[in-house]
Amino acid sequence: MEVEIKLRLPDAAAHRRLSAFLAPRLRRTHAQRNLFFDAAARTLAAATAALRVRLYDGPDDRAPERAVLALKRRPRIDAGVSRVEEVEEPLDPALALACADDPALLGGLDSPIIRLVAAEYGVGGDAAPFICLGGFRNRRAVYDYELEDGGGGLVLELDETRFDFGTSYELECETAEPDRVKEVLESLLTVAGVPYEYSRSNKFACFMAGKLLP
Repeated sequence: MEVEIKLRLPDAAAHRRLSAFLAPRLRRTHAQRNLFFDAAARTLAAATAALRVRLYDGPDDRAPERAVLALKRRPRIDAGVSRVEEVEEPLDPALALACADDPALLGGLDSPIIRLVAAEYGVGGDAAPFICLGGFRNRRAVYDYELEDGGGGLVLELDETRFDFGTSYELECETAEPDRVKEVLESLLTVAGVPYEYSRSNKFACFMAGKLLP
């Protein structure tokens, strides 16, 4: 179970303000492409599941540095706390590109995730081959944030997600202590003078809806 705090920022100005505030703590940035796969009948989406290939961009779109295959299921989000069942595994970048070009190839991978999708949802074989639904790009800045009370540190992720229909901005933090960490992030944003609201939907839901959701 992946548990994350998700706080939505209202606009690019808030994103820039928070980026500047956190700049001394920046660890790295990632340029990501996220592609989603399903059967033509949207079998996975109907079961609140999402099969994603994430490519971490290299010098150009045809030379990603790495790729990750992930299955997310049964998402729940309440007051900015997101819970979702997730399994993921590394995927050869060249193979990921080949599957993007020919999604049916995904069903033939020697992959625990693909076997799980076939067994539980019947997707990926000849009767229900994979298609690519499309996706979106995300620029993620990753920060180390030390807690003032000496209680260790957090890894913060600040996302700028570009859909075909708009851009969203979100601060995320994976944690086993969601209530405590949500208070920390709320305090951080207040001190930084950055407005926010609790996310009520995830990125995949926005993508499927074709519009920015709260």
